[in-house]
Amino acid sequence: MMDDIKTFSLSRHSRLFSVPDKNKEYLFVKSGDSPYHEEPYRAESYAIVFIREGGVKLNTGLVAWDVAAPSLITLGPSVVRYFTKSNDLLKMDVIFFKDTFLLEKYADVFFLSRYDFFENNDFHVLPLQDSYVAKFSKIYELIELAQDIGSYAQRLIIRSYIFALIYEIDAYYGQRISDAPPSQDIDPLFTKFKQLLKQHYIKEHRLDFYARQLHLTPKSLSAAIKKQSGKSAGKWIDDAIALEAKVLLQNKVLTVSQVSSMLNFSEQSVFGKFFRTNTGMSPIEYRKKFN
Repeated sequence: MMDDIKTFSLSRHSRLFSVPDKNKEYLFVKSGDSPYHEEPYRAESYAIVFIREGGVKLNTGLVAWDVAAPSLITLGPSVVRYFTKSNDLLKMDVIFFKDTFLLEKYADVFFLSRYDFFENNDFHVLPLQDSYVAKFSKIYELIELAQDIGSYAQRLIIRSYIFALIYEIDAYYGQRISDAPPSQDIDPLFTKFKQLLKQHYIKEHRLDFYARQLHLTPKSLSAAIKKQSGKSAGKWIDDAIALEAKVLLQNKVLTVSQVSSMLNFSEQSVFGKFFRTNTGMSPIEYRKKFN
């Protein structure tokens, strides 16, 4: 049922950015006065964002980013994201595309899943060295120019430019990894905990489940996660559930009771108490924000 939840469509993105929705499978946006969507959402499409000037605050899942130009942002459909203002200057180019468009004539249906930077919340933002800015600028300029070409050729050309972007981003990540000294800061336990949380937070709300999976006591796990992140393991679990609840509550097709059930709460009243504790408002009050 989770797969049936409505997401931000390309048409909705076109309205948000005031860009004509000429195509149903991809959308190019060149924006100098960008809107900010400050509530968490998922999208039906992939997005590759080129921050040319200024910056933006981005949250992907439970990870917060302060993105400054020049940078790329890569987002897959399953990523819960929201944007808030960083400063008054923001100029960016965005290509949104559905996987069905990109892979229409491509034999490997798993092509996009091979690139961690679309779905892994630790890799969504890629700061660009000056030597790479001109290269990515040129690709986005070519995408913009391709908007003026006839429909059939346009699809083929834009598809080729998206492939080029993905290959260039992957190559850039490969270079950064090979050039970077070994990091001593990444805690394997924290990484494993976040992976478990991503897989199980819908059904498993209790700290002891994650502790058992990691062969630790709840107290030891919580202390280790807090030392690494500044936030206890229990708080990470609650924040993940609350974030998902916000996404689901924006879908008016679902009742609050259905949202509660989807998130594996025993009673709607238990869900309501949890949501108020973690957001400062009831589920109904949160939903009224979107009337």
